[in-house]
Amino acid sequence: MALFGQRHPRRPRSTRLAVGVPHGSVARAVAALRNRSVLGRVLLCLLAVVLLAIVSEAWRTPFPYRVGNRPMHGVQASVDFRRVNRIETDRRRQQAETRVPMHFRRQPLLSESLTDKLRADFQVLAETEFQREIPKDVGTRFGLRGNESGDDDASESSLDTEAFDALRDLILARDLGPDGEMAQTRIERVEGLLAEFQQLLLVIDQAGIIYAKDVERLRIKDGMRLQIASPGSPITTLVGLGDVDLERMVRPGGRIAAVWESIPLLAKVRGSIERWLQQSVEPTLVYDRNETERARREARESVEVVFESWYSGQVLVGPGEVIELDDLELLNDEYLAAESHVPLYQRLIRTATVLLMLLVLSVINGYHLVRHERHIVRSWTRLAVYLLAIVLSTAFARGAAQIQELQVEVVPIVAAAMVFAVAYSQVMASLTALTVCLVVTLSTFGSLSQFVSLMSVAVTAINLLSHVPSRSTLIRVGFLTSIVYFVVYSGLAVLRSHSVEVVWQDWQILSDAAKGAALSFGAGFLVAGSLPYVERAFGVVTDISLLEMSDISHPLLQELVRRAPGTYNHSITVASIGESAADAIGANGLLVRVGAYFHDIGKMLKPQYFVENTEGGAKSRHKDLAPAMSTLIIIGHVKDGVDLALEHHLPQSIVDFIEQHHGTTLVQYFYHEALKQAEAEPDHRTDAQESSFRYPGPKPQTREAGVMMLADAVESASRTLSEPTPKRIESLVNKITMDKLLDGQFEESNLTLTEINIIKDSLTHSLSAIYHGRIKYPDQRSAG
Repeated sequence: MALFGQRHPRRPRSTRLAVGVPHGSVARAVAALRNRSVLGRVLLCLLAVVLLAIVSEAWRTPFPYRVGNRPMHGVQASVDFRRVNRIETDRRRQQAETRVPMHFRRQPLLSESLTDKLRADFQVLAETEFQREIPKDVGTRFGLRGNESGDDDASESSLDTEAFDALRDLILARDLGPDGEMAQTRIERVEGLLAEFQQLLLVIDQAGIIYAKDVERLRIKDGMRLQIASPGSPITTLVGLGDVDLERMVRPGGRIAAVWESIPLLAKVRGSIERWLQQSVEPTLVYDRNETERARREARESVEVVFESWYSGQVLVGPGEVIELDDLELLNDEYLAAESHVPLYQRLIRTATVLLMLLVLSVINGYHLVRHERHIVRSWTRLAVYLLAIVLSTAFARGAAQIQELQVEVVPIVAAAMVFAVAYSQVMASLTALTVCLVVTLSTFGSLSQFVSLMSVAVTAINLLSHVPSRSTLIRVGFLTSIVYFVVYSGLAVLRSHSVEVVWQDWQILSDAAKGAALSFGAGFLVAGSLPYVERAFGVVTDISLLEMSDISHPLLQELVRRAPGTYNHSITVASIGESAADAIGANGLLVRVGAYFHDIGKMLKPQYFVENTEGGAKSRHKDLAPAMSTLIIIGHVKDGVDLALEHHLPQSIVDFIEQHHGTTLVQYFYHEALKQAEAEPDHRTDAQESSFRYPGPKPQTREAGVMMLADAVESASRTLSEPTPKRIESLVNKITMDKLLDGQFEESNLTLTEINIIKDSLTHSLSAIYHGRIKYPDQRSAG
């Protein structure tokens, strides 16, 4: 992580190669911290360190086990502890739950309706002289005829003649006298039968009638108790299935059986009345699911937890045994018990130690950033995004490590490594991946095997992503990292067991390796799908986006062709020679090419003030302007270009090219004109201050921007050569390169002298090829 962003003063090479701490470095660091900007960046990094400590839970020892581990020496309890016996507790709670009766709500029985229905059926029977004339529904209710046939005319075998005669004799009161003489007596007989029927209904309605489907669906058996709640009454009644099941109630010994003795008339036709009840009485009990579940929940909660005791030194997992899920729960209980005995001062010591280690990693990362990635340190946004990426990737990896069945932490590690490789240099990405892998390993399982596996896939992904020409590249890298993970994971298992056979004998190892490999492969798809968001968040442009932007049909480039064709041709040439120079030093040539296309788009707003857009012999518009005003117009094309780029949503890296391609160089022509004017007119001496004739900058912050500056300068200057011979071109390129170097324009670009020399040679070769000599052919003569 970056510590501070101050640019170190230039020192002689011999001083920079000296061994040991340079004299006064502490004093310089103290002085740097007095700078608010530097101090703010230091505090931002310290905040990231604190967040990492919180994410990694620095105050507690990590739980070192996961499902599938094989402790070679077994695991013993380090402290006495009690744990919940979940099996016994669940068994007792299940018993308590099964003892809770099911709850039903009783609806009122429609006694009057049933009585009227029975009266009507009695009337039908009294008026029917022959049994075969009984209506089908009435006969079915009394069981006087079979209900299997769909014909109205029942066969003789399906008719119960004896029951029919008994019912008619009882209804017509034939036992009291001949027909026709006892009409009044028959009416009284029917009313007496209905009065006895009312007594049956009272017995039935005491507890209610249950649905036969509920008995089957809820699996209610004999001996189970049911709790009945009556409407408008807070009192509930406990009954058995035989008290509410009508079929069981009419059986011998049932609730209705005792009533027949008190109703002698209906008892004569008991079978027919019982069948009529079963056919006509609707159930009145409704199952109350919510109340039943509430009662069962209360019963479960009322059961006390059953504990089991374990003692220090007792074996939790035997040597070489595979840790299963139950073993993991036991180990976790022992771990929590041990953590509860850790005193506060030891937690503080551990937290301080972790913070110190994180600070060491921060210094390592910060030194690299200050020395080699200064553009990140100088930008608050880029530095904050970098630090946030480290914290989030660590947090996601730690959270994923909690999933026991899979090595899911490999997904955020591989994804973070790919993102770092896309956004930053490979060295910086590797250093950052090392930091994340160390923190994740030390804060989870603390296993060397885990660190080796994670670091292997991270470095593989970074080394294979020097550039991203297509999204399929990310998927291909994910596939290769999956192969690396499988080989490394299996190889570590062989090293632990000192035998190759263990891989074939223990399929769990191959299964875990295959699962981790599949997750690594999936990380490639994850990054490929989120690539546009990665580019936007980190302010980078991949080759995919650059290739899309290199299309000359882009609206800005089309407008540049229309308004400033000379500038457009200059940009195309700069793109060609700049890309070759960038490729020669291992920089991103495609980025230089696209940046060159757009670097001078600001000139399209005032094209006539730039020499490449003026026609031959035309009067320069600067003739009538003061040198200071001409300088403002020339310098203004940078700001205009930035505004156009932002308006058209160009990536920040392209905007940086527009801002930095002139750095803080001097507009020499108009500065010299101002000096001449100041010498001739003493009153204008203050108009020739050098700072007023310099571009606002900043200086090139990357190697690509440095290449862009040189390519732009030498291409423009080469057009002034009357005879651009290779020797003159080489002399011109050498002069311009030395002027930029002495002016300090490359101090912040990370370009070395060797790379600048390679760039110079490449530009010379490219320009010489452009202006190469041609054979002069003799004029053709007409044939007479």
